Amino acid sequence: MTDLNQTVLQTFTGKPGEKTIIDTLIVGAGQAGVAMSEHLSKLGVPHLVLERNRIAEAWRTGRWDSLVANGPVWHDRFPGLEFDLDPDAFAPKDMVAGYFEAYARKFNAPIRTGVEVTRVVRNADRPGFTVETSAGVIEATRVVTATGPFQRPVIPPIAPQGGNILQIHSAAYRNPQQLPEGGVLVVGAGSSGVQIADELMRAGKPVYLSVGAHDRPPRAYRGRDFCWWLGVLGLWDAEAAQPGKEHVTIAVSGAHGGKTIDFRELANQGMTLVGLTKSFADGVVSFQTDLADNLARGDENYLSLLDAADAYIARNGLDLPEEPEARRVFPEPECVRNPLLELDLAKAGVTSIIWATGYAVDFSWLQVGAFDDKGKPRHQRGVSSEPGVYFLGLPWLSRRGSTFIWGVWHDAKHIADHIATQRTYADYRDAAQRQADADAPVQKVSLQGVN
Repeated sequence: MTDLNQTVLQTFTGKPGEKTIIDTLIVGAGQAGVAMSEHLSKLGVPHLVLERNRIAEAWRTGRWDSLVANGPVWHDRFPGLEFDLDPDAFAPKDMVAGYFEAYARKFNAPIRTGVEVTRVVRNADRPGFTVETSAGVIEATRVVTATGPFQRPVIPPIAPQGGNILQIHSAAYRNPQQLPEGGVLVVGAGSSGVQIADELMRAGKPVYLSVGAHDRPPRAYRGRDFCWWLGVLGLWDAEAAQPGKEHVTIAVSGAHGGKTIDFRELANQGMTLVGLTKSFADGVVSFQTDLADNLARGDENYLSLLDAADAYIARNGLDLPEEPEARRVFPEPECVRNPLLELDLAKAGVTSIIWATGYAVDFSWLQVGAFDDKGKPRHQRGVSSEPGVYFLGLPWLSRRGSTFIWGVWHDAKHIADHIATQRTYADYRDAAQRQADADAPVQKVSLQGVN
């Protein structure tokens, strides 16, 4: 940590009436905030990181107990530190949290935990922003929002009100023992939903999984993880989602050593697949008739990546083992041939619903002109339309890989470079100012009495 950053930490006392003045304030000390602090430290930009909980808290308490990272540790890390695991392993969530703590210590990041930012407004009569926090007021020239995309769990309005069924969001799920006896309806079949559904089935619970539109990449193919394939095929660098796929989830998992998710395989093991959840009425849930179509589109996504991988291998003359088993199709299960369109929850013995239906961002504390009429941040690669405000860690911030650990690190570098450039402009002195500096009398210090 620079001496100036150390001074900032020491002067941020939180005492009433006292203000801390800082060049750049980073809000959030997860992977985005730690990456941002590293790059600003390297560039000599004075800054402070505020975190309302602990470093990487979302990895600790915002996930279920058995969660592992969705990418192998050779890929899902920052360049400056490796995990103490086999490179092809998938790090457990607590190890990921510990990794970011260790990384922050590595460069002595100026992080203050247990402080919540409650309001940010632009100053009307001077540069920068006034930042109100639970521990005092800060004057910041720039503010970087590094709070990530998983801020407010979303349960859709179709959720039934009242009744005896336990309903929780996937953010509140921890383990099968948390749920009452009986079956479970899991709504949402992205990475979270399918992993939770699989864990519940392995625990012996009857599971109904509501499957919507999804992408289903292979976990690995011909000896290479899908993270590697997306890299060499240039897919991580895609700058925008394909039209119509902006809200399509990705069904991929590193659980149990990493295995390709195949919904038909899960159904043949005993899970009941249903279509998109449509409505609830009098204890009966209705489903769309789109289950087979959703599975077919997921298959298309899966096979398209296999085809692209095969073409890449042939084009580059790589000696990678063929894998015909990857194209094997599991038998069509009964729940797909004759899909359920309605389910009486009580008669089916379903006592819990888990809503794996994603998150919304919450920027209510950031009261600046950086949002469109729908409340979405306006930015270019994280550089906001509001000068001095930056966003980091959001999906598709600059590319497909922006929410992955390595992608956040590279996005943070771009934003830090932008901040450093703006500081250079702000420090510019024209000819008259330079002359005035040169003409200013030099203050002399008496050395009398000094040995």
